[in-house]
Amino acid sequence: MSFDLASRLAERRVADLYRQRPLLDSPQGPLVRVDGRELLAFCSNDYLGLANHPLVIEAWRAGARRWGVGGGASHLVIGHSTPHHELEEALADFTGRPRALLFSTGYMANLGAVTALLGPGDTVLEDRLNHASLLDAGLLSGARFSRYPHNDAASLATRLDKARGDTLVVSDGVFSMDGDLADLPALCREARSRGAWVMVDDAHGFGPLGASGGGIVEHFGLGQDDVQVLVGTLGKAFGTAGAFVAGSDELIETLVQFARPYIYTTSQPPALACATLQSLQLLRSEHWRREHLAALIRRFRDGAARIGLSLMDSTTPIQPILVGDSARALQLSQLLRERGILVTAIRPPTVAMGSARLRVTLSAAHDGAQVDRLLEALAACWPLLVEAGDA
Repeated sequence: MSFDLASRLAERRVADLYRQRPLLDSPQGPLVRVDGRELLAFCSNDYLGLANHPLVIEAWRAGARRWGVGGGASHLVIGHSTPHHELEEALADFTGRPRALLFSTGYMANLGAVTALLGPGDTVLEDRLNHASLLDAGLLSGARFSRYPHNDAASLATRLDKARGDTLVVSDGVFSMDGDLADLPALCREARSRGAWVMVDDAHGFGPLGASGGGIVEHFGLGQDDVQVLVGTLGKAFGTAGAFVAGSDELIETLVQFARPYIYTTSQPPALACATLQSLQLLRSEHWRREHLAALIRRFRDGAARIGLSLMDSTTPIQPILVGDSARALQLSQLLRERGILVTAIRPPTVAMGSARLRVTLSAAHDGAQVDRLLEALAACWPLLVEAGDA
């Protein structure tokens, strides 16, 4: 018996779910060159426009000259360089927590945190719309695993009442496909009243949210007593790569001792940590980036409302246009591309069946004229999509 991979791939094509990688031949930015064509892009998570910032690039170059280009080994062997340590200390200060721990990716940070804290006999409760890495972490932990309806604190409370062992409530901060916020105050209130911990993956919240870009915890005025495990990624608003977990000294020491994705992975290049230190400084000091981004979000939503687009309830840089059918989402993406606009169609299994969408993401690197150009293209393409769907 052999694997029938051809049939699996063919089924994906027939269902309009086949995915292909666009080939980027330029740095990240509003204007990119993809598959040989110049396009205006609205599908990057570079929310503050730091991925191609000259100071961040120079920090990487200087770091490579000083520290070389490889981590060399895991952090626990000989791979924990001074820039890694300085970045962890800076991230701890930024989040207002005693310590932070670097991971190579956000996926690894989530797997490492959940599986190090929980095991058989414990309980993990997750929002139904959590990122795949959080769901996989819950399953791999071996703990009793339950998913509550999206942002439903009452349902969470019912599940908490049935929990056994150490209990961890896990949620995205900003939900990556809908762009809405977790009802974090309610989730924390229910968890605290029952002695459970809360873990938040704020990958999309750091940078855009909070008075100083501190994310959803800062946005809601919460602290470490409310959210004991705080995860952030560095490849989005920070503009570089990697991830971190911030929390108490005991939490971080537990991850150092028991988080397998941390223990058994070569550290990221020290030069990358140098670049991230620079991007963190820009994130904290250049408040105009968040203010400009917020203005662009309002501009887009006001214009989309005038067109009559079906936007989702989001005040973040993630602005999904709900289409429904996968084929029509692909069609709308293609119509925009023909007009020089790049917005990716998001389809199942990333989102639920019947909820395919175009996921518009805005950046502080965009300007108002570029947002207007996107709106003009959507105004021209949306009626064509409706006519094709009704034909």
